[in-house]
Amino acid sequence: MDMRITRRSAPGVEVMRLQRWWTGACLLAFAGSAMAADQCPSLQGRQADPEVATRIAAVACAEHLRWRRPFIDPAGRLASSVVAEGESRGLDDGGAPWRRVATYWRDAGLLGRTVAAGASDCVHAAGNASYPGLGCRGFVIDSPWSAAFVSWVMQRAGVPGFSHSGGHFEYVRAARLAPDDSPYQFLEPLSSPPAAGDLLCYVRTGRVHGHEGLARAIDGGATGLAMHCDIVVAANAGGDAKAWLVGGNVQQAVTMRMFNLNATGRFWGLQRRSEGDPECSPDALSACDFNRQDWAVLLKLKSQEQLARLGPVQPPVLLPSATPPAGCCVQCVLGSGVPRCPPTGSLPPQPVPLPSDAD
Repeated sequence: MDMRITRRSAPGVEVMRLQRWWTGACLLAFAGSAMAADQCPSLQGRQADPEVATRIAAVACAEHLRWRRPFIDPAGRLASSVVAEGESRGLDDGGAPWRRVATYWRDAGLLGRTVAAGASDCVHAAGNASYPGLGCRGFVIDSPWSAAFVSWVMQRAGVPGFSHSGGHFEYVRAARLAPDDSPYQFLEPLSSPPAAGDLLCYVRTGRVHGHEGLARAIDGGATGLAMHCDIVVAANAGGDAKAWLVGGNVQQAVTMRMFNLNATGRFWGLQRRSEGDPECSPDALSACDFNRQDWAVLLKLKSQEQLARLGPVQPPVLLPSATPPAGCCVQCVLGSGVPRCPPTGSLPPQPVPLPSDAD
């Protein structure tokens, strides 16, 4: 007879062990999902943070939430789209999307640099719900505004040395040709982990440039190139590493993109265009990816100490924008009886017209 005694746990002990294992697994899963969650709701309140990078992310995040959080998932699918630039209402605060875009142009100081039809009308239409602003609305719909959005974010965040422009190429070129004067470094997108405040940019032309092609174009004296840049608002490492980027005029809104990162915190599986890629169609579903672009450069934000050499890094004091008088027009209709608004940059106090039956 085998006299060895086999130790067996009581059934209750086994149940307790199973419960502890299950609880631990759930906690790990919860922790992973918490790390992978959108960080904009917690970031939006930090627009006066001492760190420039945090302020950039906070300002961009607040706008994304204002636009009711449209986003493109890591698979390149537009997962949510609520409002569009040309609509007269629908923002989270009840405002009109097109007037908000006009605010980006105006407050970034860019309206005076464009002669596009309707641009001057935006001086009066931005933030003034009682002003019709039909010319401005047409300008917003017809004009790419993603660079105006980036410039507005940088202005609100107080980024020293930034080249505000209605085109992304201006500040991309500045980072390449004048690295000592730019707040950004011109890097290959996969060469460094993205972090809050960085810009990830692609060339939006039929030709594929890539990082080396873009660098050659800039070094060769190119003066203009259609591009788009998104702002990195958060990035994390770990088991479910993600980067969150926010850009303007992405599917006609302020939209978030989500990208996967690898164990070193760099972009992983970044979908990049190549020569001969098929066009998205029902017959080429693999090409239908909003994240598949000619990602050519990561503009890496310099450290706080390096930024301080370019200018003040303290949170800026942002004065409220002057509201133009409501009872005037820029593109006036003949015979409407509405007086013409004063020229841009000249908004003297206007008398309030009295009713016709006043004493």
